[in-house]
Amino acid sequence: MVMCEYFSAVSDEAAVGVLDVPGGPDPSVFDVLSLKDIDPVVVMARLEGILTDCTYDEARARPRSGQLLSDPEAEAAFVISVSDTLRDALATASGQRLDLAAGPFAAVEELRFTPTKMSEVLHRLSGLARRATAQNRRLYCWWAL
Repeated sequence: MVMCEYFSAVSDEAAVGVLDVPGGPDPSVFDVLSLKDIDPVVVMARLEGILTDCTYDEARARPRSGQLLSDPEAEAAFVISVSDTLRDALATASGQRLDLAAGPFAAVEELRFTPTKMSEVLHRLSGLARRATAQNRRLYCWWAL
């Protein structure tokens, strides 16, 4: 099972610093959302495509989309950026928009969740994005295999 801890940080350097401590981002220091098996590269680009009405390739080409920030030779965990476009789309999406996006998001090939579960996930991600935006922070994922 892949562990994905989404969190906000003030800078790329602060985000990569979570690798200095075992277990990922400390919830007493970072705003953290644990989402198992929701990878920050493929799945988040698919979500960005759904929320911003663009193709997967367009979403993947955006700055910071699934960008590896940590050492690619690391064996246990990595830190990957989430695009500012996705952060902003999540932060500004209405509850109704998130609920409507849950169906197409649940249909993403890499996921095996119901639309109801995806709606819950999207609302939680939206909350993280709203808090990050309010604090002028970016979103990241601590990804452990």
